[in-house]
Amino acid sequence: MSVPGLMISAPASGTGKTTVMLGLLRALTEDGLSVQPFKSGPDYIDPAFHRAACGRASFNLDTWSMGPGLFDAIAAEAAGADIVVAEGSMGLYDGVAFAGATGHGSSAETARRMGWPVVLVIDVSGQAQSAAATALGFANYAPDLPFAGVILNRVASPRHERLARLGMEAAGITVLGVLPRRGDLKLPERHLGLVQAVEHPDLDRAIADYAAFLRENVDLGAIRAAAAGGAAGGMKSHPTGLRLAPPAQRIALAQDAAFSFAYPHQVEGWRRAGAEILPFSPLADEAPDSSADLVWLPGGYPELHAGVLAGAERFRTALRAHAETRPVHGECGGYMALGEGLVDKAGTRHRMAGLLGLVTSYETRKMHLGYRRAVLTADMPGFAAGAVLRGHEFHYSTILEQPDAPLAAVTDAEGAAVPETGSRRGRVTGTFFHLIAQDGV
Repeated sequence: MSVPGLMISAPASGTGKTTVMLGLLRALTEDGLSVQPFKSGPDYIDPAFHRAACGRASFNLDTWSMGPGLFDAIAAEAAGADIVVAEGSMGLYDGVAFAGATGHGSSAETARRMGWPVVLVIDVSGQAQSAAATALGFANYAPDLPFAGVILNRVASPRHERLARLGMEAAGITVLGVLPRRGDLKLPERHLGLVQAVEHPDLDRAIADYAAFLRENVDLGAIRAAAAGGAAGGMKSHPTGLRLAPPAQRIALAQDAAFSFAYPHQVEGWRRAGAEILPFSPLADEAPDSSADLVWLPGGYPELHAGVLAGAERFRTALRAHAETRPVHGECGGYMALGEGLVDKAGTRHRMAGLLGLVTSYETRKMHLGYRRAVLTADMPGFAAGAVLRGHEFHYSTILEQPDAPLAAVTDAEGAAVPETGSRRGRVTGTFFHLIAQDGV
């Protein structure tokens, strides 16, 4: 199976690679191509933007948390596409110190494994020829990594462009595009990154503007030619495709602006393995389907909707009734919603479901970020005690009370213990980490 592909990356976060990614996805789609997007690394926000840009579901690929089988099954989603465009996370070579399932979690590892040439988006603000030194360093840091060239972003003037191009020419770096500085092409952000795609006031118009901007300033033909150079990379067919053993047959899945951080490969993998996904909205005070075998609350932004959730009596009553006979599980924001209370940034405490004793606060923000390896000390929906899970944690809440029994022994990517062990009480479980994969899968 050979599909042309490339990786959009950058020296660091904040360089504008997401704008380039979305504009490129839409422009190639407008040209009649079927474009398969991917996101390298543990990000649950960007894939929804990718899908909005090209109409095809985007999936995460992660070398730290995914074993070869799952990685290959997800990569095989590109079958039938004309071209793959993957978006990196953080800087190209950024990962963790100790290798996980197949690597350290860097975008470079994903690109190398798949054979995708790298397009480096460089913010040239405040520099000109010096940007070439950055590009040359990234191109030469890993000689075995295919390097297609650079897109220069936030160029201030024709003179600025001329000088930056001179530096790239002297360094032997191909310039694939030059994007003039424009303040109106920035997506709105929140503390976890971009706002969710469903919250953007006019996302389709914004993406169309990005595509038009790229058409004017990027050589799309050269981009396609670079991708063709990666067509003989590491993409493999997979005997079963993306199928993950579901934690239950009928899964009531919370889905709204407060609960939307579910990794696409998890939900789609469950569905393809035969599970029925029954979406409902706690924000709309909807009850989970009464026939569901499991209620699953993914992460999201419950802190922004704490008052509404506190008043969602129908949702809370039905959730508590479900927990009397069948399991309930929450991840991060979903875990917080299962607790006794949530204190918002103004210091107001809001009543949550009360199925766990957890109390969390956003009044004093503290970032919790990183990969997590969890050895379950009790059963969790879909997994028995002793199972080793890999995931990622990213939130700003502080634990005020966590009185229930721990669910797992949790460490970070370097093996250091973390206090967010998750909780269990009766049939109710919760974790601060977002599940990505089970060890060995």
